[in-house]
Amino acid sequence: MKLLTDLKVIETLAEERADANWRFRSFLKNIDMEVEEIDAVVHRHYEAAAAQIDCCACGNCCRVILPTLDNTNVKRLAAGLGISADSVVSSYLVRDEDEELTLKQSPCPFLEGNCCSVYEHRPEACRSYRHLHKEDFVFRLSQAVGNCSVCPISFHVYEQLKEELWH
Repeated sequence: MKLLTDLKVIETLAEERADANWRFRSFLKNIDMEVEEIDAVVHRHYEAAAAQIDCCACGNCCRVILPTLDNTNVKRLAAGLGISADSVVSSYLVRDEDEELTLKQSPCPFLEGNCCSVYEHRPEACRSYRHLHKEDFVFRLSQAVGNCSVCPISFHVYEQLKEELWH
């Protein structure tokens, strides 16, 4: 089955399904399954969706999400850009309401077309984005619901989870 990748359609569907997605989030918080079992289901659906969707054909996450960066991320990015960590901070970053460093703007200034121009040096938040490969999915459910309108892979994984575990 070919997966939907049209961002406008996905955003519209995610918006239309927002109430159901939040109800499903509540359901998952109370489901009679071990966290590891839920993770296994998430990982299975993630692998299937990621195998069919090329992130470089999309790049939407880089257009709308502002990742946070710690000192390690700043240093790695600085090394990749060939500038000082202070220059990275002054040129590209601001402190958010939680006093964490984040990009000043979206889309990401390192986005070229749909690809990252500093891919090998990108922040950990970008490396891990979608976070569907990680353990403890049930502790990131608010983030998962939000990602449904941003990422085609996240959208499909959440829809598959609803179909398999809820309906």
